Amino acid sequence: MQVHIKTYGCTLNQADSDLMKWVLESDGIAMASQEESDVVVVNTCTVKTPTAQKILHAIERLESSGKRVVVTGCMASANQALIESRAPKASIVTTSNISSITRAVLEAANGRKTVINGHDRKDKLVMFDHDGAVIAKVPVSEGCLSSCGFCETKFARGPLNSFSEDLIVNAVSISARRGAKEIQLTSQDMGAYGIDRKTDIARLMGRLSAIDGDFKIRVGMLNPEHLGRYLDGLINAMQSDRFYKFIHLPVQSGSNRVLQAMKRMYTIEQFDEYAARLRDGVPGITIETDIIVGYPTETWQDFGETLDFVERTKPNVVNMCRFWARPHAPASKLPRLPDSVITERSSALARVVRRTQQRLNDTFVGKELNVLVTEEEERSFNARTDNYKKVIIKKGASNASLGLRVKARIDLASCNVLYGIPVQTLTAVV
Repeated sequence: MQVHIKTYGCTLNQADSDLMKWVLESDGIAMASQEESDVVVVNTCTVKTPTAQKILHAIERLESSGKRVVVTGCMASANQALIESRAPKASIVTTSNISSITRAVLEAANGRKTVINGHDRKDKLVMFDHDGAVIAKVPVSEGCLSSCGFCETKFARGPLNSFSEDLIVNAVSISARRGAKEIQLTSQDMGAYGIDRKTDIARLMGRLSAIDGDFKIRVGMLNPEHLGRYLDGLINAMQSDRFYKFIHLPVQSGSNRVLQAMKRMYTIEQFDEYAARLRDGVPGITIETDIIVGYPTETWQDFGETLDFVERTKPNVVNMCRFWARPHAPASKLPRLPDSVITERSSALARVVRRTQQRLNDTFVGKELNVLVTEEEERSFNARTDNYKKVIIKKGASNASLGLRVKARIDLASCNVLYGIPVQTLTAVV
């Protein structure tokens, strides 16, 4: 029996795929290419309409080709009827039930459809293992406490379910011992972590900072509405060299009126205050944010406030997304803005973002920075600075390799990445 896992979406989805891989392998099922597999597990995403359409087309093609298919991920939890309309024979496993993936795969291999439903509040980290990869993805929770008007991920993953601190510490320790150099903590909302366990992400970081090893931890996305509860603790925890000086705070809009319509439980003034305090407390911190363009209630004045926000707050990284109506999200019932308006605003925001990010990245040119090589492409390596800036190192320009720490001279910057040449090896690959 051989299985291929095809993954779409965020780091949390990628972490779920790793967990399923380890469960299947522990049950004697081998991984294989899509062509050679007996069953294909498709781990889906439902954040954007174009991605969802792409996934549905892929599932339909797989089933039409005669492949046995198991669909999991957020689409499997939120839109089962849509999946069944395109691939009626496909088995379905909701996100919180991936511990049952072996049963679904075996049934599918024998031509039987299985649907495993519901929100199971098991601690997924009981399934955790690590295979020696340079990057390890450790989920700390799933579900959330928010009710954002544009999002159906809450519908897919359910209420907040924070995983045990002890199991998280164990997962990070295992990953470090087996060779992980970068450990990515991930969840639907890191900011809500621990509210159901009377703890928070800052306290968890305090425990993780005490783990021995040669590795860095990246803290995943956290929503600003929770940050005020533990901001001082988070800033203190980030003083440890164990953590990248990086935070992902999605603002979504620079307009308080739109934030209120989105049911985002903070104001733009609060966001600006948090960003200022983070920059004061963690010098050089990289602040990443997300912005949705064309929310149904967004006016030109609202959009202008978003442009002002970018120019004023100067986030280091901005992920821009056009609004897409998702079936179970409240905003899907609102009249959509004309596509021409959304396109015009997206282009205007992109220009401001590129200009802002270029100016910030240009300040690194000529500097020598310590970087960790974490990913390998066909012609280059990707490395990360201590504040999680991405540095591209061409192959052939050095003896760089995965897991190596080097000092790199930054010779060029684009609005998205830095380009560097190694000038000194800091540590050998372990």
